[in-house]
Amino acid sequence: MIHEDCIFCKIINGDIPSAKVYEDNDVYAFLDISQVTKGHTLVIPKTHVKDIYQTPEEVASNLFAQIPKISKGIKEAFQPEGINILSNTGEVAGQSVFHLHIHLIPRYGKEDGFKPTWETHSEDYTQEVLQSIAKNIHEKIHN
Repeated sequence: MIHEDCIFCKIINGDIPSAKVYEDNDVYAFLDISQVTKGHTLVIPKTHVKDIYQTPEEVASNLFAQIPKISKGIKEAFQPEGINILSNTGEVAGQSVFHLHIHLIPRYGKEDGFKPTWETHSEDYTQEVLQSIAKNIHEKIHN
């Protein structure tokens, strides 16, 4: 299902040009125009889904099954030292295009232009609190 207002749907449909790196019946991958690092690729389902919360299991399965293949292609092409695989869901998380997409960001060293920050709060959570949080999530998954 294509949404006519969605830039990614327009890319899939060929209405907007892209630098395609992979395509099959369910998945389309193309270079992100920002190129945070060389080879920065977006992998999207051809089915329009807003975000990970709206994604049917089959769409997710088809999408995520291609991530290793595309990542290996990036590695063979450019020999990065590593790769970040991320997806932003919701505006607060940095989602700016509301069509599920996975970023594959090759890493070429600590000064390659990508600066994720990760603050730990481990001192704020006892083992009991962690178990309580895990139980709450577990119950929601299995309802």
